[in-house]
Amino acid sequence: MKFITIGLIQTKVSDNVVVNVEKTVKLIEQAAKRGAKIVALQELFQTPYFPQWKHKNKNNYAESILGPTVKTMRETARKFGIAIIVPFYEKIKNKYFNTAVVINKNGKLLGQYHKMHIPHDPGFYEKEYFEHGDLGYKIFVIDGVKFATLICYDQWFPEAARIVKLAGAEIIFYPTAIGDVLESNAPEGDWHDAWETVQRGHAITNSVYVAAINRVGREGQTLFFGQSFISDPFGKIIKRGSKN
Repeated sequence: MKFITIGLIQTKVSDNVVVNVEKTVKLIEQAAKRGAKIVALQELFQTPYFPQWKHKNKNNYAESILGPTVKTMRETARKFGIAIIVPFYEKIKNKYFNTAVVINKNGKLLGQYHKMHIPHDPGFYEKEYFEHGDLGYKIFVIDGVKFATLICYDQWFPEAARIVKLAGAEIIFYPTAIGDVLESNAPEGDWHDAWETVQRGHAITNSVYVAAINRVGREGQTLFFGQSFISDPFGKIIKRGSKN
């Protein structure tokens, strides 16, 4: 495998989409100056994690792939000569998807992935907001490196990782929004440890690198624990982000 420098951006998100995008652009610039060739953003990077609540207005957050968020990220990719994985809430006619688009260093859209596995639990009411993915799994190529981008809940299913590995992926990116639900009656357990362990397992069993990107900070009753990480094919953590 040809090696490539990647950057993972984990941030605390506000209710202001424009501010969130502007802050992320500044962080992408920092990553580019430090040598990153691919930058991956967290799940739904430009919005609060609205699925923790029921009955939010979808159109307050959803955009077309031709909308302002992806347009800004395409311009940013061109400006800094860096590829970007951009997870956002996509509206296509009357359907809504949890999407990740891949943009190359020239600002060209290489394609998009629609999240396949959709949870529906207290604090994660995603079936109220997202259709199940309809595009299948995809392989993208940047500077000769093949990778796939899955999204959050996909990480709990070994089949998804295996499918993209067999299709040629050398890196699997998992944009994520996961944390501890405060004041929850759920059984006690270490969600951070489970989240990291299962993905390190995907790295080992499929002999791939895994890059997991998580947000930080409290939103409503969810405390996102950050700690984005990159694992090598032996499950060794190469880099880990902070909790905050």
